[in-house]
Amino acid sequence: MYIPDYYEFCCRVNMVAGHDALEKIPDLLFAMNAKKPMILTDKGVRAAGLVEIVIGAMDDKLAIRTIEDGVPPDSDLKVVNHLAIVYREKGCDAIIAVGGGSVLDTAKGINILVSEKAEDLMEFTGAGALKRKLNPLIAVPTTAGTGSEVTMAAVIADPENNRKMIFGSYFLLPDAAIIDSRMTLTLPPHITAATAMDALAHAVEAWVMLAKNPLSDAHAFEAIRLICSHLFPVIQNPADKQGRLALATAATMAGIAFSNSTVGMVHALGHSVGSVCHVPHGTCMAILLPHGLEYNLHKTKDRIAQLLLPLAGEEKYACTPKKDRARETIAFIRELNQNLNRVTKGAHATCFKEITDKQGTPMVPEKKLEEIAKTALGDGTLFFNPEDMDFEDCFMVLRAAWEGIPINNKTAGSNPKHG
Repeated sequence: MYIPDYYEFCCRVNMVAGHDALEKIPDLLFAMNAKKPMILTDKGVRAAGLVEIVIGAMDDKLAIRTIEDGVPPDSDLKVVNHLAIVYREKGCDAIIAVGGGSVLDTAKGINILVSEKAEDLMEFTGAGALKRKLNPLIAVPTTAGTGSEVTMAAVIADPENNRKMIFGSYFLLPDAAIIDSRMTLTLPPHITAATAMDALAHAVEAWVMLAKNPLSDAHAFEAIRLICSHLFPVIQNPADKQGRLALATAATMAGIAFSNSTVGMVHALGHSVGSVCHVPHGTCMAILLPHGLEYNLHKTKDRIAQLLLPLAGEEKYACTPKKDRARETIAFIRELNQNLNRVTKGAHATCFKEITDKQGTPMVPEKKLEEIAKTALGDGTLFFNPEDMDFEDCFMVLRAAWEGIPINNKTAGSNPKHG
C-alpha cells in the first residue's frame, strides 16, 4: 500500500442510497431549514419522467417553487447567471438537482451566486474565492458516471472563449447525494456504457496519479471492481435494480476517490475535446483512458499492474506474469471498449473518428486536433500527471485516440520518454 508523507481526505456529503432513497429528501431539507426548493434538471431527464418520480416520492411535503429544465449538455456561464435570477425571483431557499454532470455542475454554479448574492460567476474563479457555507443543495444523479454529487468541483463552459472553467471549493460539495436505483433504470445501453467508463476513468486515474493516498485508493479499487462486475449484466438486463444501484454506488465512490487524489491527462484532454467539439465527457473518457495509461506507463507501471486485479479478477491476475500485468491492464480496458461497442451495436465509440452527430457528420474532425491540444495545455489537471506534457505530447495522444491506435505503435523508436 502506498502511503505518502502527507495527504488530506474529505467526504462531507451525506450519502443516502437505496431503492427508495428519494423519499428522504423532505426530511433532509427540513433539517437545514429549507422547504421551498428549485428543482433543476434538463429536458431529457424531464421527458424520461424522472422529475415526476422525484416529486411523487416527496409526497407534497415541500413547496416546490419552480422546475427549471433549461440546462444544456455542457453547463455554461449564461445559463448559470440566468437561473440564479430565476431562483431569487421565485423565492427559493434550496436546490434539488436531478440529472447528470451538467445539471449538478450548473446547480453548484447557481448556488454560488444566490448564496453570495452575486451576479457574475466569474467573480469566483481561483482558489479560496468562497469563504462560507452555501445554501442547501441536494444532488440526485441520474447517470452512474460523473461523481459530481460528491465532488468539490464544478465545470462550467465559457462558450465565448471556447473553454471550460473549473471552480473548486469544499463549499461546493452538496449537502446530500441521493443514490436511488429508479434514477438510472431508463438509461439506454450506450449511455450506461459511456457513463460507467467515465466513472472507471475517474477511479483508474485516482489510483495512478501523483496525489493518491490509502483512503482514495480504497474507494478507487472497489469502484473499479463494482463497475467490471455489474456493467455488462446491467446492459443485458436494464431493469436490474440491484445492478443499477451497484453502478451508481461505484460512480460515487470513484468521485470520492478522484476528488481526494487527482486526475491527469485523460481528463485534461477529455475536457478539451468536449469544449472544442462538444462530445459527451463519458465518451471522451472511454476513448482516452487506455492511451493515458500507455503514455504514463514508464513512470507508473507498478500501479497500473495492480489494477488488473479489480478489472479482470483474481484468476486473471494470478496467472499473468508480474512483468506483463501493466500491459494486460491496458489491453483489458481496450477490449472492454471493443465489447461495449459490440453490445451497443456500434453506439459506443472506440476512437474519435468514429463519433458522428445525428446527421452522420464527424464530431471530431482531424483538423481540430491541434486546437484541442492547445486547449488542453491550459487545463490544471495536467499538473498532476506523472509525466510532463507539452503540445506535441498532447497532439500525439489525441492523434492516436483519433485513429484508435495504441500509442506505442506511434512512438516506438521516436520518443524514448514514452517507450
